[in-house]
Amino acid sequence: MFPSLFISHGSPMLALEPGASGPALARLAAELPRPKAIVIVSAHWESHELLVSSHPQPETWHDFGGFPRALFEVQYPAPGNPQLAQAVADLLTANNLPARLDPQRPFDHGVWVPLSLMYPQADIPVVQVSLPSRGGPALQTRVGQALAGLRDQGILLIGSGSITHNLRELDWHAGPESVEPWARDFRDWMIEKLAANDEATLHAYRQQAPNAVRSHPSDEHLLPLYFARGAGGDFSIAHQGFTMGALGMDIYRFG
Repeated sequence: MFPSLFISHGSPMLALEPGASGPALARLAAELPRPKAIVIVSAHWESHELLVSSHPQPETWHDFGGFPRALFEVQYPAPGNPQLAQAVADLLTANNLPARLDPQRPFDHGVWVPLSLMYPQADIPVVQVSLPSRGGPALQTRVGQALAGLRDQGILLIGSGSITHNLRELDWHAGPESVEPWARDFRDWMIEKLAANDEATLHAYRQQAPNAVRSHPSDEHLLPLYFARGAGGDFSIAHQGFTMGALGMDIYRFG
C-alpha cells in the first residue's frame, strides 16, 4: 500500500533551485514503488465545488509572474487519465461529496514543481482534485478519507501546499539556517498535533495554534495537508526545513 504525502512546494523557483527539497523528494520517490498514477490536491486550484481534472494531456501552466525566463520554459508533459478522473469523481460523489469533471484544467505549479523533482520523466498519469477552500480542514479530511482506498490500487495521493505560507514576511536573502521563531513555533505545534493524531485540535488550528494567522494569512496552502492526512495512515516526517526565513518546506508521510 502506498502512503499519502504532504509536500511543501515553496516558491516556483524550486523547479530550478531545488535546494535540500530536491534530493528529499527524489529520495522519497526512489523509496516508493512506481505508482500507476498520481492524484494530487494543490493549493493553487481553489474552487467553490469539487472538481476533478480529466484532460488526457494537460498543459503546463506557469501561473505566476516576475520569475526568470528559464522557469517559464519548464514543461511537465505528464499525461492525464480521464478514466481515473471519472473514478475519483464517482468515489467522491458516493461519499456525499458531489464532484464533476473539468476537462480543461492545466497543471498549476503546485502540481508540476514537486512532481518534476520526484518523477522528472513525466511519464506517470496525474489527476488533480480541486480545493474548495471555504470548506476548511474538515472538508479536506473527508475528501482524503473518500479517496484513501486508491492507495491499495497503486495510486499515490499527494497534498501540495506549504506548512507555513506568509509571502509578505519572507526574507528572500535568508539562508536555510535562518528561521523566524513564529514560523518554527507554528510548524512544531502542527507536528505535535499530527503525531498525537488530534483531529479536533488540528481542525481548529486557526483558533488554537500559535501564530496561526501569521503563518497562514489565508489557509489554502495548509489545507492540502488535511487531504493527505485524511487519505493516509500513521504520520512521519520525510523532510524538514525552511527557506527565506519563514517559508516552511516540510514533507510529511502518512502510512
